[in-house]
Amino acid sequence: MIYEHEIPKGSKLYFAQSAKLKREIETYASEVLYAEGFEEISTPFFSYHQHQSVDEKQLVRFSDTNNLTLSLRADSTLDAVRIITRRLGRSTKEKKWFYVQPVFRYPSTEINQIGGEFIGGSDLGLCVDVMGRIFERFHLRPLLFISDVKIPKLISKLLNVPIDIFANGQLEEILNINEKWLVKLATMQRKDEIDEVIKLSPPEIQEELIKLKSLAESISYKHIVIAPLFYSKMRYYDALFFSFIDKNEILGSGGGYHFERQESVGFGLYTDAVIETIIKTEEGKNE
Repeated sequence: MIYEHEIPKGSKLYFAQSAKLKREIETYASEVLYAEGFEEISTPFFSYHQHQSVDEKQLVRFSDTNNLTLSLRADSTLDAVRIITRRLGRSTKEKKWFYVQPVFRYPSTEINQIGGEFIGGSDLGLCVDVMGRIFERFHLRPLLFISDVKIPKLISKLLNVPIDIFANGQLEEILNINEKWLVKLATMQRKDEIDEVIKLSPPEIQEELIKLKSLAESISYKHIVIAPLFYSKMRYYDALFFSFIDKNEILGSGGGYHFERQESVGFGLYTDAVIETIIKTEEGKNE
């Protein structure tokens, strides 16, 4: 039985305090992004290309008037870049864009996001800085995890181990591999440890660790954890990426990717998770 007031599981309802917080977060984030030279875009809810971004099992799919398969927007990044470069390319030269909009995952999950894309850009530190300023404004101090998706892929190839052990976070399987440099890599967390691990690692890994070190040293955010073996499940991230995490809750993430024949960087702040964290933090202070 479905009651008249019932809403589908996974959908979002905001009212009073939570609705006010949502508006404040989105307004402040927009102001920061405009100040950094970003323009706003709102992309269609429906898409033909979402399988390029997320696992097809996560898509809410149906057919268009020509019986071609399309889906509700499950991720904004590639659709935004595709529309800007191919559809709007002749009418705009802007490279930095942001969006404030939900995405949808099977069977009925709604995820509100604030995202930004720097098309043709490589400054991942800018993405980290923007998100850090938003968290600071709302008195949040999540840990910033910095990773490089190439490192697990290289290790998988060098040691002939399945990439799934990284994708599934099976640290015990990694530590059981009898390689001193790999153990050091798996247990490293601070940026002042990177140089020691670079000396021990194979040349291919050294190159990526140097990139990790460079990113860590270029940003002003203080609460950093180096996580070189973390593996992103977003299909398009192919180099450095990061996640802001508070008590096992991912508040946002971002990274570098190659699409439409160019290098770009982007990020997504998960508004729902941020709101829940703010409310829980305020309730904890009042107890």
